[in-house]
Amino acid sequence: MKPNSHKYKQLHRELMLYKPVMIQAAETIRDQGVSDYPIMLIHQQEVSVGIAIAERGKVAGNWNVNASTLEEFLTKNLIEENKIDSFKTIYKSRRGYICLFVLSELGAEFIFLPEKNEEVSVKDD
Repeated sequence: MKPNSHKYKQLHRELMLYKPVMIQAAETIRDQGVSDYPIMLIHQQEVSVGIAIAERGKVAGNWNVNASTLEEFLTKNLIEENKIDSFKTIYKSRRGYICLFVLSELGAEFIFLPEKNEEVSVKDD
C-alpha cells in the first residue's frame, strides 16, 4: 500500500461530487473539436489555467475545477514538449477515464478518474 493511498482514496471520494460536470466538460471539449485531450485542473488556490466549471464556495465540495486541454498545458509549459508523445500514449490507454491534473497537499500530478465507479489510476513518470 502506498504511503498516501488513504489520501488518494479520500481525494477520489471528494472528486466524485464533480464527476458529472467534468464528464460533460470533457465531452464538450472533444465534441466541439477544441482538443482530443481535455484535462480537468483540480485545485484549491487561484490558477490561470483553463475555464472554471466548478468553484469552491459555490458548490458542495472543497475544490475548484477548471477545464483545460493538453494544448494549453503545452503553451503554459506545464507539460514539456518532449513528454507530449508519452502523455498522449498514456492518455489514449485510459479511455473511459477523465484526465485530472490535481494540485493538492500531495503535490501536482495527473490522475485518471474512471467515468464509471472504479479505483483511481495515478500516472507515474
